Amino acid sequence: MSEAHPGKTRRLAGRRILISGAASGIGRATAQLFAAEGAALALLDRNADGLAQVAAETGGHVFQVDITDDDAVASAAEQGAAAMGGIDGVVNAAGIALRGSVKDVDIAEWRRVIDVNLTGSYSVVRHCLPWLAKEASASIVNISSGQGLLPNIPNRTAYAASKGGLVNLTRALAAELAPSIRVNSVCPGLVNTPLIAGVPGNPNAYALRRIAEPMEVAQAVLFMISTDSSYVTGAALAVDGGRSFH
Repeated sequence: MSEAHPGKTRRLAGRRILISGAASGIGRATAQLFAAEGAALALLDRNADGLAQVAAETGGHVFQVDITDDDAVASAAEQGAAAMGGIDGVVNAAGIALRGSVKDVDIAEWRRVIDVNLTGSYSVVRHCLPWLAKEASASIVNISSGQGLLPNIPNRTAYAASKGGLVNLTRALAAELAPSIRVNSVCPGLVNTPLIAGVPGNPNAYALRRIAEPMEVAQAVLFMISTDSSYVTGAALAVDGGRSFH
């Protein structure tokens, strides 16, 4: 299993990165890894307690924000840029999951999933653009899902639609913002986070016969946000233990 090596490479020294959904799961692991790799961080989440914990771990600037509140996102981006001296990277890790069949998931629930997983990511990118556009090698990583690539699990329609939309939003942004800003998505399978609590997992659906740990996904995000992936944009990287081909 892949492990982080805090401070060993300093691949993000001097970088200023805003991360949504930073209080837990993949977002928190990404914040921990990025701090160890030398980045200054602006951390967004609704969870005040989780933000306090990740701030203590990373030294990041925290903003309690619901990313469906466009005005709050705009304010957090402005304050984060002021605190860090700019923004040259964005990671959209905020997301919610919803189980339920089409007949059971009502329009309000559907809209909430789309608002958080898709529209919220759009809002974050849009409000960070004034600072990203000033940088020579800015990059954006959106955390989609294996369900956005291969939506073959029943009762996940709203989630799959939101994450598939995020993959295509990533591609559209990559085309629009090139060549100065790279935009990629990372698409995990099941990850050991609070988001999947109570979700039945079948390790046999994965070629590697297990689910992922958050830091394994964070390592992929590090590759995509850093100049190690300088010739990659518009990609959807499956980090799913082989689920999407198995």
